[in-house]
Amino acid sequence: MVIAAIAWIAALGFHSFSELLFEPTPRATPLAPEIGSDRPAPTTPAGRVLEAQSAAASLPKLENSDSMMRDTLSGLVGRQAFADHFIAADIVKRIVATVDSLPRETAPRRVVPLNAVPGSFVPDTSNYPRYAPYVRVFDAIEPHDLVQAYVRAYPLFQTAYEQLGYPGKYFNDRLMEAIDDLLDAPEPPTPPEFMRPRVLYEFADPDLETRSAGQKMLLRMGRENAARVKAKLREIRRELVAATVRR
Repeated sequence: MVIAAIAWIAALGFHSFSELLFEPTPRATPLAPEIGSDRPAPTTPAGRVLEAQSAAASLPKLENSDSMMRDTLSGLVGRQAFADHFIAADIVKRIVATVDSLPRETAPRRVVPLNAVPGSFVPDTSNYPRYAPYVRVFDAIEPHDLVQAYVRAYPLFQTAYEQLGYPGKYFNDRLMEAIDDLLDAPEPPTPPEFMRPRVLYEFADPDLETRSAGQKMLLRMGRENAARVKAKLREIRRELVAATVRR
């Protein structure tokens, strides 16, 4: 699903750079696309449309959905990739909580649906190759198949989102916010520098340190990896908007 793909990329940052996600400076930038953005926004709440079209689908209850999700995700990313990287319990709840946290200041590691990236964080460019295998998996996902699987299973994610504490709100709208926030991540011309004023690493640039958890994740991944992730997210977003408009 589209949200699993985003959670996949998010987990790279949350697990591997968890020392950078604590004690951040509050973020002042509002969660909204920039004026003049070329990203079309649905004219109706996307979640409402998806929910209406997916309600008749034959789906298990949320608490019994792990088996279905394992099969679906294995089909999208490959069985070996799923076995190697995903935590195969409470999958829907983990994905929903991860996506909801992306535009926030911090993200709780305990909810991320993926295992940690091997190795330890190094505050320079030699750290970037650690993410290349994960980015290749993400880059190989077919956006149309991803979004169609997401649409079919949408009621499960909506239920999990309401249980997370958002009754009456639509998870798909939050997903669009998370995608847009990731796409708005800055692209510094040179690799970001880090400092360690206390126990944990921080971005040396105060502006970067105040960015959302999702944007920081892309910054720490390296310019080339981040560019590939953004390119795929743009494809996914177009498919998601198209699926919303068609319904």
